[in-house]
Amino acid sequence: MTNGSVPFKQVAIDASEIRDWPSFHAVFAKAFGFPDFYGRNMDAWIDSMTDLDDPSAGMSKVHSPPDGIVLVKVLNAKAFSKRCPEQYRALNDCSAFVNWRRLEQGSAPVLALSYHE
Repeated sequence: MTNGSVPFKQVAIDASEIRDWPSFHAVFAKAFGFPDFYGRNMDAWIDSMTDLDDPSAGMSKVHSPPDGIVLVKVLNAKAFSKRCPEQYRALNDCSAFVNWRRLEQGSAPVLALSYHE
């Protein structure tokens, strides 16, 4: 997909399936195809999401298009923010950290979030 200037791959996350940390990691691991050794913690999540543009890293089965981003479409976001405020904040903070880390390494941001009811 493209939005007119930046190519992107969209991944939908049904946040109604997230109830706690184990379900958060299960939902993302399934949607992104994280490897079997995925640590199911936010450090591992950050590592997997940082390499979305590098299929050779083996950290995800989802990859951004060349010079593009992965757009995470968070469905049922409002209820998720109320039901799981810690996980909701972590998703926001850690997504920002992924892009910050990439910028610090001289790479372009690779991750965007969109929220839907």
